[in-house]
Amino acid sequence: MSVLARSIGNAFRNKVRTAAVVAVLAVAIGLALAMLVANQAVAGKVAELHASVGTVLTVNPAGGQGFEGGGEPLTADQATTAAAVPNVSTVVGTKALRLRNAAAAAAQTAAGAQGGPGAQGGPGGPGGQSATTVTTSLTAAVDAGTLGNRNQSATGSTGATGTSGTAAPAPAFSVPITATGIGAEVDTTGKALGLTAGTGLGDYTSASTGALLGTTLAEKNGLTVGSTFTINDQSFTVAGLFDAGTAFGNNALYLTLPTAQTLAELPGELSTMIVTVNSMENVDAAKTALQAALGTDKADVSQGQRNLETAVSSLGSVKNISFIAFVAALATAGLIILLIMVMLVRERRREIGVLKAIGAPNRTIGLQFVLEALVLVAMGSVVGAAVASFASGGIASALISSNTATAATVAGQRGVPGGPGAGLAGGAGFPGGNPLGGASQLLTSVTASASPGVIAAGIAAVFGVAIIGALVPALLTARIRPIEVLRGE
Repeated sequence: MSVLARSIGNAFRNKVRTAAVVAVLAVAIGLALAMLVANQAVAGKVAELHASVGTVLTVNPAGGQGFEGGGEPLTADQATTAAAVPNVSTVVGTKALRLRNAAAAAAQTAAGAQGGPGAQGGPGGPGGQSATTVTTSLTAAVDAGTLGNRNQSATGSTGATGTSGTAAPAPAFSVPITATGIGAEVDTTGKALGLTAGTGLGDYTSASTGALLGTTLAEKNGLTVGSTFTINDQSFTVAGLFDAGTAFGNNALYLTLPTAQTLAELPGELSTMIVTVNSMENVDAAKTALQAALGTDKADVSQGQRNLETAVSSLGSVKNISFIAFVAALATAGLIILLIMVMLVRERRREIGVLKAIGAPNRTIGLQFVLEALVLVAMGSVVGAAVASFASGGIASALISSNTATAATVAGQRGVPGGPGAGLAGGAGFPGGNPLGGASQLLTSVTASASPGVIAAGIAAVFGVAIIGALVPALLTARIRPIEVLRGE
């Protein structure tokens, strides 16, 4: 009988014991694999944050941000100055517009209503709005609702007063559509646009009649890739669709920068600049250098994701914990195998003595027990992999949730602004809110998937430990002289 056949037969000699051993190994192996999957998922998320979010600086006009505040608009010359700052890898200029539905704008004009935000120029943000209304055939994908109408009335946009002296009802308010002209294929946080259909706009530094629409905005207007719509009576073609992940983000469209500047009738002006630094280590130095180069009275340089430093360190803790747990579970599986094989070897001392007496070399005896252990580990790994595929997501979420809560507490103690508006948009937030703001959504979006490569690497580590755990007791026993074994039996 071959060594392999004898090893497989020995593994199933006692079926009850084999089932118990496989069950115990499956738990240990499953926990080890789940921790390895969680570790890889967190490591990937940390790398993503370091590469995209943590190295981005936002430059706004001094005293202004978004469509609020004052200040003088940024210019293309300032973008050139920013690009020359050490450690700055890219500078992307943007031009923000607020588009009003043409029919709704006409109804307000006919009623004598004053334009709300974005209408008749609206409150100018960085770079200002065009002095004329920028209209579109698109209908906003977000209904005004209570908040929209409340904000509209707060701007003083009331109905016209009739001859009787009573106020005529104002036309229904429609939420403006955010249009952003960009100089590269990135969103307003510096990350690559996540297109779900179609293609990009090609050369973002040239005028174009192509546009990228949010998925819900396109769905609201019945548009697909290749469809057309108008802005200021100029026809545009939908080149691609993107999903920003939020209702507000998807009620938007992107144009090339020169096109947006032409529509706003403000050539050469920028609303913001998105500056990418070559590494996280150089962010602080680049921020200081940018502020000095542009001037504190001309531009505000901010790191909108500053609170992510605490958040990323929280993910680093999760990564370390999951790796330590993986090593501990792996060591536990190895110890289980070692103890089992010690027991099996002691039970088969007579068998080992007989094999030695008929001339079996030590390597053959050791190989027999190693193969037997690998059969048990293989069955445990199959069950353990299934356990890991179901448990890894829950384990990762539990680890991340607990550490994110800890990071939020620490950030709050350090006075990091939080609450609505904090985080990604760099808003000031409100006291008492989540100190990590939008960053917490990035943290909890970690997805732990049991990829074949990670599972294979984990099982390979388990098999390596199994070989050591089985070989050590077998070789120690195989060194005993046959006559001593047989006499003892």
